[in-house]
Amino acid sequence: MSSIKVKFERLPHCHEIPKYATPGAAGMDLTLASDDSIEVGAGKRAMLPTGVKLEIPVGYEAQIRPRSGLAAKHGISLTNCVGTIDCDYRGEVKVLIINHGEAAYTFTPGERIAQMVIVPVPTVELEEVDSVAVSERGEGGFGSTGKTELVANRA
Repeated sequence: MSSIKVKFERLPHCHEIPKYATPGAAGMDLTLASDDSIEVGAGKRAMLPTGVKLEIPVGYEAQIRPRSGLAAKHGISLTNCVGTIDCDYRGEVKVLIINHGEAAYTFTPGERIAQMVIVPVPTVELEEVDSVAVSERGEGGFGSTGKTELVANRA
């Protein structure tokens, strides 16, 4: 597999640049770029700085994803599930965190807070039609696949 080059700017408050934790890791770890700890109360949100700006090549995006360890142990996730950094954005990458846990969580300077995956994004051309083609699934959605009984039929 070939690699792509993504230019980045390290800001003065950056503790660590994004990096892969293992050779087989899909995402690069992003760390908290702060000299102070940041506490996020139960049920609260925060925007955490990473200390880097990216120059993502045209045709790619950076996806910001939650860390499974933080989710499993503390209920920490991202407010938007997966964040998108567009190729034309040049500001600091920030991570939108939400604490679904029952207790406050304190992020420490340099702590791994999220993962970043760089992925290709095709340009799509929409074509308007009078009706879309019929499929075996049809209009079933929201958990309808694999179910023998539809929600609407429940008493």
